[in-house]
Amino acid sequence: MGLLDKLQQESSVSTASGNEYQYVVLQVTLKEKFFGTGSGNLTELEKVINNQAKKGYRLHTISTANGGSKGFGGGDRIQATLVFEKIV
Repeated sequence: MGLLDKLQQESSVSTASGNEYQYVVLQVTLKEKFFGTGSGNLTELEKVINNQAKKGYRLHTISTANGGSKGFGGGDRIQATLVFEKIV
């Protein structure tokens, strides 16, 4: 993983602490593809959901908000907020 990949990952996904919480809230930034339409990182969203499932959480709620565009090349950003519930 290069520096650019690491910076992109750190800026687009927040990570939960290792504590055993009943609920975990994470945010994923979905970025529009540089060319064409649609999200360029839906696999990242899928990884976040699967990682939490491995830890014993299930997706409880998801909401989205338009984050506008920023940076080189513009493109819309969608902030997806995910709430995971611990399976007991």
